[in-house]
Amino acid sequence: MWLDRFAAQQQPGRNNSPPPSNRSSPLPRRTSRSGGISPYTTSQQQRPGISPRGSSLSLVSNDSSSSLLASSRRANGSALRQSTTVDDAPDPEEVLARILGPLSVDVAPAQHSSSTGITEEDLELEFDFGGLSLRELAESDDADQLETVDTYRPQTVEDFERDKAKFEELHRSIRACDDILNSVETNLTSFRNDLAAVSADIESLQARSTALNVRLENRKAVEKALGPIVEELSVSPMVVSKIAEGHIDEAWIKTLAEVDKRAMAHKKNSQQQTQNKALADTGPLLEKLVLKAIERIRDFLVAQIKALRSPNINAQIIQQQNFIKFKDLFGFLNRHQPVLAGEICQAYLNTMRWYYLNQFTRYEKALLRLKLHVLDKNDVLGHDDSPTTRRTTLLSSSKLAPGAPPHDAFNLGRRIDVLKNNNNLAISSYLAEEDTSTHYLETVFRNFNLALIDNATAEYTFLAGFFSPALSYGTISRHFTQIFEPTFSVGQQLTRQLVSETYDALGVLLCLRLNQKYAFELQRRRIPSVDSYINGTGMELWPRLQSIMDAHRESVKTFTNGLGTKQPTAAVAKAASAAPHVVTQRFGQLLHGILALSTEAGDDEPVVASLRRLGGEVERFLEGWSRTRFGEVEGRKGRRFLYNNWSLVLTILGDVALEGEGKMGREFVGWVEGLKGKYQEDG
Repeated sequence: MWLDRFAAQQQPGRNNSPPPSNRSSPLPRRTSRSGGISPYTTSQQQRPGISPRGSSLSLVSNDSSSSLLASSRRANGSALRQSTTVDDAPDPEEVLARILGPLSVDVAPAQHSSSTGITEEDLELEFDFGGLSLRELAESDDADQLETVDTYRPQTVEDFERDKAKFEELHRSIRACDDILNSVETNLTSFRNDLAAVSADIESLQARSTALNVRLENRKAVEKALGPIVEELSVSPMVVSKIAEGHIDEAWIKTLAEVDKRAMAHKKNSQQQTQNKALADTGPLLEKLVLKAIERIRDFLVAQIKALRSPNINAQIIQQQNFIKFKDLFGFLNRHQPVLAGEICQAYLNTMRWYYLNQFTRYEKALLRLKLHVLDKNDVLGHDDSPTTRRTTLLSSSKLAPGAPPHDAFNLGRRIDVLKNNNNLAISSYLAEEDTSTHYLETVFRNFNLALIDNATAEYTFLAGFFSPALSYGTISRHFTQIFEPTFSVGQQLTRQLVSETYDALGVLLCLRLNQKYAFELQRRRIPSVDSYINGTGMELWPRLQSIMDAHRESVKTFTNGLGTKQPTAAVAKAASAAPHVVTQRFGQLLHGILALSTEAGDDEPVVASLRRLGGEVERFLEGWSRTRFGEVEGRKGRRFLYNNWSLVLTILGDVALEGEGKMGREFVGWVEGLKGKYQEDG
């Protein structure tokens, strides 16, 4: 191998010279593997100042100073020009002369080292001459056979120059690899150092983490034990700033609840025998903070109460947006300053008392501007319908209600719609003042009381929502009564004014049914404080209805008494008509209206007894009329007259009779059917 040759050439003191001729020696040569000397060696002399570089990639040890690269590196890049050749080998011609014998005279050896001859023993030596004997080899002139015997040819300067570039390229590659490996080694060393540092840091972090975990557990234990106590005793600057200067909104309410909680805790702890410095320090601060909160709550509530007194203001909007939304303010005020809370509550009550009284007084005046049908004593059941009386009645009606359209005092018609209508909206004051149509009295009653119970419901709901649980429900009911007492008086006065002089029995009964409907609605809404007003209104209406029914009965009785007992002449009896009397028609319409409005009423209402008395009086009137017109009631024509009258009444009660709703309706329909059948037997 070429490395072995270069290693042999690096031995000092050995110089080789090229052979004197191109002919190869027939003797086997010693190779460099056995430690022989190569024909060419490189000098170990180098230029001063340049030391050989040891490579970590050399094939010899790093400690050796005679590596391949170090021995082959020269300043000029070539080692062959500085080498020297020393010819110390034996002359080949002398060796041949010893073997073959003396040469011819023409061929003289250049140099003889000895004159010994060749013996037979020398000829018996075994040499490898490529299958030729020694003589054949000596006599042979074939250059090819000689070359095959010894294939070694010494390297010339041209060969070294040709291989120089290859070795220099190899040298540069080795140096580059050496540099890369040095860089890798440096990086690996740095990485190992960094890894060691990271490992140390990890160990340090693990130790710190363990210590922090222990501290955290200890802190949690301490915080769990001391947290509630510290929370009760501490007040943050943000809380103080919010209470003192913050805008009153939902966040302010939450902050107020926190202050209230700590104030109550401080009060509870202060009552204990053991006192500490923390309580003594936070006590004055909490007291000042509570007083500041009370001051701001007072100013806020007073401002809202003043807003209720503004003209054309909707109180329910202020109640929902500025009172109910901040209902915790009054609770805080009542706990810490009950006297001030009572004064503010009284201020609110007085304001709302004035508000509702003012609003409903204006509304009452607007409703009284509506045109109403006037039914007076001339619209009773037994009123005389003679031409003179009719003229007087028309004059009187035109005086009471100028330009009023004609009306039927005994026909219910569409008036029942006010009871069956599901529209729960009352007419506004503006529309009432602009309305030019004519109405019955139940229209005014319905609108006023509908608006009243709606506002009463809203106010009671507000009082229960804003003042509870600071105040009991009994106290809230008393406050509600205090607010609405004058307004209820206005409502009862309006009812009294509407029914005091009227003879509209159907209108008064409609007002009673509306009043009962409102009572059921208030029970459904759970507003018990309005029951007194409902009961008072009923007590105003029932006596007036009884009075009107008695007026109808008295009018029929007076009419009956005016008939006299004189028997008619035959001519008068013959000319008399058997058609139903006008009183019968009026009674039938009135009875139909009362029964239609009493489908859900029992037989214990006052109107039942009044209607029974009125029916008996009408029955006596018809019998008296038949007697004075047809002679005898039991006569054929008299029976026909009575049959026609009761048949008319039953016809008017047709829808009531068919529906058969209500105990009261069934009773009076059966009574009329019995009278009709009584006079139909022999008719």
